[in-house]
Amino acid sequence: MTSPNISLALRNVVRHRRRSFIAVLSICIGITSLLLAGGFIEWNLRFGRESTIHSQLGHIRLFKNGYLDAGRADPAAYLFPLADEDVSRLLAVPGVKVVAPRLSFNGLVSHGEATVSFIGEGVAPLQEKEISRSVTITDGVDMRADDAKGIVVGQGLAANLGIVPGDVVVLMVNTVDGRVNAAEVRVVGLFATVTKAYDDSALRVPISLAHQLLRASGAHSYAVLLEQTEQTSGVVKQLEGIFHGSGLAVIPWSDLADFYNKTAELFGKQVDVVRLIIALIIMLSIANSLMMSVMERTAEIGTMMALGQTRQGVLSLFLMEGAFLGVFGGVSGIFLGWLSGMGISAIGIPMPAPPGMAFGYTAEISVTWWMVVQSFVMAVLTSLVASFYPAWKASRMQIVDALRHSR
Repeated sequence: MTSPNISLALRNVVRHRRRSFIAVLSICIGITSLLLAGGFIEWNLRFGRESTIHSQLGHIRLFKNGYLDAGRADPAAYLFPLADEDVSRLLAVPGVKVVAPRLSFNGLVSHGEATVSFIGEGVAPLQEKEISRSVTITDGVDMRADDAKGIVVGQGLAANLGIVPGDVVVLMVNTVDGRVNAAEVRVVGLFATVTKAYDDSALRVPISLAHQLLRASGAHSYAVLLEQTEQTSGVVKQLEGIFHGSGLAVIPWSDLADFYNKTAELFGKQVDVVRLIIALIIMLSIANSLMMSVMERTAEIGTMMALGQTRQGVLSLFLMEGAFLGVFGGVSGIFLGWLSGMGISAIGIPMPAPPGMAFGYTAEISVTWWMVVQSFVMAVLTSLVASFYPAWKASRMQIVDALRHSR
């Protein structure tokens, strides 16, 4: 494809202003719509990912081998202590911020005449404040390290029991040797997470209280918080090397976030459908624009070929015109999409509580560089594909018939 063809193709696009404007506008609107839809889903996925990490999972969890398969049947067999030197080694790994123990248990909680079952977690209050930033205290205060009898309760569980901060409840659990143990504790706060089902049945207690209730030591897992989520895979490899042969499994958050993974897969399919629809719109717009151009410029094409332009040259000329339309439409669509995303994000998108969540939130538009590159490439490639048939049609014209067209 020669430079004269490029220059001529650009002049042809500029010369047919109205037709080119309509084609570029359709591409621009399509790319803008794609960026806004993709940016909305990207922000929601990031919000769901970070909320899941900072409310329940942490970035990485350390378990005894086999806990995820058989831990619920025999939780006492999978308790383990992490020595102070091991915690120090973890904190020395670049990117690691916090290491916090988690001790899981369940039992019955009673208040007045009401008794319901619960799932509980023993946590270290100080470390947990860093990890559980997405756990919202809806009433009262959070746990304190100096209050061994103060607990926080999920707001759904609190509603079932009819309790508020300041109330005293009784926790009854089975110890690791099968006996029944109980303790009176005080509710200091109610919490909510992104998962309503968890809030309806969960409570959290200081890990020292969990040790007393279960008459056990150690933890079922240790949650590791990183400085950035993108560091997860690299840190996992380092920790696997550190704990190789120790009987501990290093599990990234993504292997534990089943609900998030299914949501991401669903959103990904939705974006693919939107991308396909927009690609079809661009292709139809470009194909229609260039077919009209071929029909109106039949005599011009015949003259070009009579003056020595080859069929390959005519083909490349119209393909280049289609590519220019794709470039102009893609660039303008990216600029408009980015600008619209910034404006919408500044205002915010009020979202009701989706299924499985306890509260609504204000969403934004997150346009990433990868989305910009994908959108631009799609605009240019679909324009080229749509240009092929009109370009081929123009290149197959017979010179005599084309010259007679205007007579």
